[in-house]
Amino acid sequence: MTIIETPQGPGHFVSKWRTEGPVDSDTLIQWKNEMNWSSWLPLAEASLFLDAPELLDTMNDLLSPAEHAVLGLVRRRWLGDTHLLEAIESALDVTRTAETRDLALEGRLRMERGLVRYESGDVEGAEEDLTWAETRLKSVARASRDHDLSLLNKAAYHLAQGENLMALQVYGDISRKGGHAHETVAISRLGASRIRYGLGHFFDAGRHAWNAHKHAILAHQHQMAIEGGSLFIELSLNHIDDNAPPMHVQVEEAKPVDLDQERPVLRVQYEDISNVFSWCVENLEAGHGGPERPALRAMLTIAHKMGRMEVFNDLMMNPEAVDDPMLAAVAQACCDESNEELRLKWSKRLSTLTLI
Repeated sequence: MTIIETPQGPGHFVSKWRTEGPVDSDTLIQWKNEMNWSSWLPLAEASLFLDAPELLDTMNDLLSPAEHAVLGLVRRRWLGDTHLLEAIESALDVTRTAETRDLALEGRLRMERGLVRYESGDVEGAEEDLTWAETRLKSVARASRDHDLSLLNKAAYHLAQGENLMALQVYGDISRKGGHAHETVAISRLGASRIRYGLGHFFDAGRHAWNAHKHAILAHQHQMAIEGGSLFIELSLNHIDDNAPPMHVQVEEAKPVDLDQERPVLRVQYEDISNVFSWCVENLEAGHGGPERPALRAMLTIAHKMGRMEVFNDLMMNPEAVDDPMLAAVAQACCDESNEELRLKWSKRLSTLTLI
């Protein structure tokens, strides 16, 4: 059995303070070194978001001037300030001054400015800043959190502009073996899968969805893993071939295809589909209640297509436990046509939920 270690993210640093603190700044430095954090900024941001003001105060003198400037911007956004351009320009001045220069944080701030410019309608300025930021961060902080964000933001910009192929190219810059965070890889592969599907490249769409599912699991992002898994199953159900190599082998052996070459055909073993289905079902949020249950809706729909409705027997027999009207509609549609009594119960439940 593969054992996946829980990553020691910035939240772990805050948890350590709460269980072992308060401690002095020398101890904080020791913790930071033990967790291999090169910068104080993500730890300070976590302290802010996770409401650890004493930790933030203790950390205050350890931040560089550039980190202080960026943290001030983060705090303003957290407090709901939407007029951030002036604050970004002030922070940029700090990162560019010789005595306080920070190349990586200058890249982050250019990314922040690009997002603000886009929101204000300055599309050309946004593209310039986002491209500049990604290039700088690739140079000085490759595969860092900020570099990953710059890539995802740049891809999102192209998608918003209807430039799907440009977005696909950016996603392609996020290599699975390039040291990027598993969450970043998962997000990029979800996006790439949908673009490839739109182009009719079903094999590439399937392998990207498979990779999104696997990397989201490694990132401990279960909802994203279910999203990737359900996308993979939906893409694969019409392409079952038990003589096909296992999907993980196909993924590793996949190669770029030139325009004049025939594209590979999607062929998937049923066992791969079944294993992904089982993982997704086992990792759904417990219970059937709640006003929004998109993952449960998706997996119930897939179970119906696969003829695996037995895994949702408890849900199907308890309409009153469902609060999501869209889930009730899916359940009604998935009812056995011969069970008129159950179909009527779901119809009544759906009527009740839509009238509330």
